[in-house]
Amino acid sequence: MAGHSKWANIQHRKGRQDAARSKLFSKLSKEITVAAKMGDPDPDKNPRLRLAVKEAKSNSVPKDVIERAIKKSTAGDGDDYEEIRYEGYGPNGVAVIVEAMTDNRNRTASNVRSTFSKNGGNLGETGSVGFMFDRKGEVAFSSDVGDADTVMMAAIEAGAEDVESSEDGHIIWCQDTDLNDVSSALEKELGESLSTKLVWKPTTTTELDLDGMQKLMKLVDALEDDDDVQRVTANFEVSDEVMSQL
Repeated sequence: MAGHSKWANIQHRKGRQDAARSKLFSKLSKEITVAAKMGDPDPDKNPRLRLAVKEAKSNSVPKDVIERAIKKSTAGDGDDYEEIRYEGYGPNGVAVIVEAMTDNRNRTASNVRSTFSKNGGNLGETGSVGFMFDRKGEVAFSSDVGDADTVMMAAIEAGAEDVESSEDGHIIWCQDTDLNDVSSALEKELGESLSTKLVWKPTTTTELDLDGMQKLMKLVDALEDDDDVQRVTANFEVSDEVMSQL
């Protein structure tokens, strides 16, 4: 069971979604504001904003919150946010990528470094683990949209690269630059997706036992609790047996 597609399931089982709801809304709103500021405030004319709005909706962010975030961009807010990627190693040598959006680079770097150190990790230089990931577009659908063959045919027609189907649903992969076009084509064929986003997909993974997984979760939870951190990706692999014990 690969970490890149199962982390949300682990968080759900831990009840993190409700507990961190306001923090998640804030981070998604920040992404919307920055995306709108960098391009057109109309999602139909701004692919990055469209994806940010889509991700917000998939996480049940209210419509009025999304609209306020877009309006902030035209009011001049969000000007000073800088996107930074940090790379390092977690417990058991798991590679970790941290994506942040900050108005104070020194504060964020210090906080991220401290969080790694306090939780059995080590912050590295840019590029230290990035080679173990590919930047990809990820579109997720529920299992209700069709069987594996149906989704595979739709993915091929849309120009996607690969499909992973399981009882949990379908995950469709594409080139990062093709995500807007591929997701639009897929939704015309299969209906609305559960989520559409750019991700770091591991090309190699590290198998973790229960103890290792618990240590990694502690690190990731601590990183995600930082207001400047937008998302965290780790290249772990975990068995169904370990998953059931989490």
